[in-house]
Amino acid sequence: MPTPAPFTVALIQDGVAPTAAETLERTVVAIRDAHAQGAQVICLKELFNAPYFCKALDPSRFDLAEPVPGPTVARLAAVAAELAVVIVAPLYERQGPGLYRNSAAVIDADGTVLGVYRKMHIPHDPLFEEKYYFAPGDVTGDQRADRHPGYNGFRVWRTRYADIGVLICWDQWYPEAARITALLGAQLLFYPTAIGWHPAEKATFGDAQVDAWRTAQRAHAIANGVFVASPNRVGHEPEPGTDGLEFFGQSFICDPFGRYLAQAGTEPAILTAQCDLGLIEETRRNWPFLRDRRIEAYGPILNRWLGT
Repeated sequence: MPTPAPFTVALIQDGVAPTAAETLERTVVAIRDAHAQGAQVICLKELFNAPYFCKALDPSRFDLAEPVPGPTVARLAAVAAELAVVIVAPLYERQGPGLYRNSAAVIDADGTVLGVYRKMHIPHDPLFEEKYYFAPGDVTGDQRADRHPGYNGFRVWRTRYADIGVLICWDQWYPEAARITALLGAQLLFYPTAIGWHPAEKATFGDAQVDAWRTAQRAHAIANGVFVASPNRVGHEPEPGTDGLEFFGQSFICDPFGRYLAQAGTEPAILTAQCDLGLIEETRRNWPFLRDRRIEAYGPILNRWLGT
């Protein structure tokens, strides 16, 4: 079986403009810049066209949501078709009256909206009040098209350039999500993210938090023999009555050995890297973790706790 051609992936690490419309237009410029650098598959940050609004409970912030497909996805789909690029566009989705999701639309290189991934794991922490704003992704499969098979809410999209899986932010801490998506055939896992420091904690825990964030995701690449790409946002976003959040960037792309192919710091950046899909086969032949799984022994994973 011939190895698919290598492809170039890009991550857009940035903040947000004062309005969603301005942010969208800035993002289109960044997509064009990434394409000029050779990118064929481009991923944006979590909730790309909005401030991270989950820092407080405010019913008016539900107004930031929009349907998928909708005007933002339509604009990006037109750009995808024009440039022949795949775009992963995470945004706040209004699925129906009173039903909101933290989602990512996957747009193929001909402008077709292949589907939507809806964040499965929803956090609840100070300044990360996501359970108020988002319903978790449904635990149902969608096997209706070979182009985007799914299982238990996890999905893989067979795009023009690669078979990609999308998981969002808090999902990145769960090896089960990465493993299922890899078993569905993902060659590349995207983790669009909005993660940052509480400013008062930065001096004590900042470096350790970044290291843990990167290490967990690189481990998913190694354990599953896939490429991993994680775009984060940057910049300080205020919230009245608090110190706000400082989003730390540090976006990266790594290969199936966990080796960094591209890394960013804390400033806006466009990261690009070439992914040689032949490396997946090579890695899995030498580290056959999927072959040696004892699937008959893993039933207890379905329990939340097994201790006394």
